[in-house]
Amino acid sequence: MSDEVTFRIAAICAVLSIIDNQSDDGALAGRMPGTAWTQDHIRMNTGKNSLMNRNSSRSPWR
Repeated sequence: MSDEVTFRIAAICAVLSIIDNQSDDGALAGRMPGTAWTQDHIRMNTGKNSLMNRNSSRSPWR
């Protein structure tokens, strides 16, 4: 094989390896809960208890 064909094959392999590594599905990004700060602010903006109150209210009184 000539050098040009070898470089072309190497370039194609490099592009394919980059594409395969970016397999995160962008459609699922909106379903991820996010950081605690984000969850807390979303809960408070929608009229729910803060994340700290929610987590502490789940444990029973003793």
